[in-house]
Amino acid sequence: MSARALRRPRRLKAGDRVALIAPSGPLPGDRLEAGLAFLREWGLKPVVMPHALETDAALPYLAGSDADRAADFAAAWSDPSIAGIISARGGYGVQRMLDLVDWPALAATEPKVYVGFSDATALHEAIALRLEVATLHGPMPAWSTFVGDTASREHLRRTLFEPELVQKLAPPTAGPLVPGQAAGVTFGGCASLLAAGIGTAEDHRRAEGGILLLEEIEEAGYRLDRYLTQMRRAGRFDGVAGIALGSWTDCGPVDEVRAVLVDRLGDLGVPVVEDFGFGHCSPSWTVPLGVPAVLDADAGTLAFDVPALR
Repeated sequence: MSARALRRPRRLKAGDRVALIAPSGPLPGDRLEAGLAFLREWGLKPVVMPHALETDAALPYLAGSDADRAADFAAAWSDPSIAGIISARGGYGVQRMLDLVDWPALAATEPKVYVGFSDATALHEAIALRLEVATLHGPMPAWSTFVGDTASREHLRRTLFEPELVQKLAPPTAGPLVPGQAAGVTFGGCASLLAAGIGTAEDHRRAEGGILLLEEIEEAGYRLDRYLTQMRRAGRFDGVAGIALGSWTDCGPVDEVRAVLVDRLGDLGVPVVEDFGFGHCSPSWTVPLGVPAVLDADAGTLAFDVPALR
């Protein structure tokens, strides 16, 4: 399946109910409360789903059982009174719950906003493939950067409420790793999650005609090499139109990480922009996935053909 434009959910408005889910790790209660306060300031009515505050007794790195996490996501997506769904935090666990979701049942419902990043990459991929709905790669309410960085929060707020105001992304840090321009539909996220998805039910996603987003955290250079090499060997870069690289927080010396990226991506014959400011960094910009855009590596910009949300 080639990358193609997906159905865009409607934008949010004051008074909308949004569901907070924990499809990965357990939530730090104090930080979640701070994040919820900002959502309320935006005029939203956050609803913490029933199992979001649980911790699995046997595997404490999971927020409750796989079945319960899947049930929270499915219930939120199916509820017509819920306008959007936000992952409260990342961690690990999304892949474990994906096969427990009744995707055909959800496909019949109206598309809605989904926000998340990091481990949520697997959920972005599943929503794109199974529901054909565009999503937002953006900061999450129980993450320290959401709570502590005004610019990150404001960019997400504008994307949710006034997406035409942020239709062109031009992070001040961005520049060409490989020069050039390309047009395509955005997709991607965490490199380790994309590599881990190879061979799964979501493996039908292809890069052809797409603008690939890549970022990562706490992975040494040789492990980044491993993920990117696996993706190359599996054909995940075949036909890609362009690549935007986000943050590589705590992934080792900058020169080493850059050398890996040049070695594994620099010969693909497509423009590559680096330091694009999304992912595990501060500020962290919100990037729509599943929306057609033009990448200009020389200018360090990503301009979307249409607003992220209707």
